Amino acid sequence: MTPGRIDTTKPHPARMYDYYLGGKDHYEVDAQAAQQVLNHNPYAAHGARALRLFMQRSTRYLAAEAGIRQFLDIGTGIPTEPNLHQIAQGAQPDARIVYADNDPIVLTHARALLRSSPEGRTAYLDADVREPGKILDAAELHDTIDLSQPVALSLNALLHFVPDEFHAYDLVQAYADALAPGSYLVISHVTGDFDPVTLAKIIEIYRAGGIPAQTRTESEVARFFDGLELVEPGVVPVHRWRPAAGDPSSDYTNAQAASWAGVARKR
Repeated sequence: MTPGRIDTTKPHPARMYDYYLGGKDHYEVDAQAAQQVLNHNPYAAHGARALRLFMQRSTRYLAAEAGIRQFLDIGTGIPTEPNLHQIAQGAQPDARIVYADNDPIVLTHARALLRSSPEGRTAYLDADVREPGKILDAAELHDTIDLSQPVALSLNALLHFVPDEFHAYDLVQAYADALAPGSYLVISHVTGDFDPVTLAKIIEIYRAGGIPAQTRTESEVARFFDGLELVEPGVVPVHRWRPAAGDPSSDYTNAQAASWAGVARKR
């Protein structure tokens, strides 16, 4: 894996997400854009944490309860412990995980920090979710996971950066079609349902920075799961999906979390 040149002239959503979470792996251009968002919505960091905590809960459910041992995480983001593979391998030490992202700084950190358990394996792809062929055909993917066996496809905090002009529903369908029966689809997605005015301003900030972005309604997020069997409690506010004891996001309002989330099984 040879990461490309890091572009510090415009913000990147993974690095802005890092800023919201209090990380240090971002640049001034990312901090400025993220701070604009926080000026409009002081709870943007709450939303980022709620998304991250959902990733942890959903991964733990899939590995510990559903018995999934293979994960494809697209739109990985900058590593923040515990990472998806740490949770999955904590429940299933032989779990195999493929991470994919299109930001060189993410891939640099992935190579340095995302270490597999001795029994399992991790791999990293430099690819965009809008390139399903590149991801699904990658040698690194096929060397790591077996698509003829169940896989959990994680599209966490990603699809709001894939507006309709990029045919988001067709892309998700292409990935789902490649998965074996018994596989799972995991999605969390920012919404304007609870505070449309504020979220519209935030989308404007992202787009002004050259980042395609779009909120979706509850029904629009649910549409991504068409043809799949939703796991209880279905598509719900992200912090309401199987909340864990002591989870700090449990006290958030729906407007603070500002996302829908769901997990569904392919029959």
